[in-house]
Amino acid sequence: MAHDVPTPIRVLQVTGALLFVISLATGGHAYFWRFDAVAPVGTSPWGPAAIDIALFSAFALHHSVLARTRLKQALHALVGIEVERAVYVIVASVLLLACTRLWVPLPGTWYALSGWAWWVGSAVQAAGVIVTLLAARTLSLKELMGLDPSRQVSPRDEAKPLETRGLYRLVRHPIYFGWLLLVGGAPLMTSTRLLFAVISVAYLVVAIPFEERSLVANFGSPYEAYRRQVRWRMLPGIY
Repeated sequence: MAHDVPTPIRVLQVTGALLFVISLATGGHAYFWRFDAVAPVGTSPWGPAAIDIALFSAFALHHSVLARTRLKQALHALVGIEVERAVYVIVASVLLLACTRLWVPLPGTWYALSGWAWWVGSAVQAAGVIVTLLAARTLSLKELMGLDPSRQVSPRDEAKPLETRGLYRLVRHPIYFGWLLLVGGAPLMTSTRLLFAVISVAYLVVAIPFEERSLVANFGSPYEAYRRQVRWRMLPGIY
């Protein structure tokens, strides 16, 4: 940190960071293991699907609305960047915990890979985890966890240059690329797991244009040049 942070704010930041790690661990456990569950045969999928969609929508709405630049700037002016970022991380982590813990199983299984195909699917998921971690590390894990809110200042500030290194030369949103590999490579695709994968990927596809609009507004011509240099948003050759 570039300056001393008052103890109450530091407690908020550490709380947010811990919840961030716990929510990711819980979400990973859910997707890799708990989402193996299927509802009993004959169960209607519509009720559980409606609950699951509502759970993810709450998480997505918070993430999208509070991530918008104008609102972030307003909150920064009102409570300060350290408080705003810490509260954002805490609320997002709690919503992700609720989403993955309360996710209701659906009936049916779409496919179950075995033999060499199982290893291929697992390798794709492992690649997704590695890509996500590498991309997050490039951005700064401390920033994502809310422990370095000084990097959340306006991108026009010299302290936060446009990131174009490493995997950012392959796609403009490598964390999303990693997520796509992680959720799409599952060797056992139950309806429970498929709904989560489809909703989360659809959310990213819809959110990217809005996110890039904010990036253009903040970075200006450098980001426009970066978009021309790196053609693909999330999936090389497709999107």
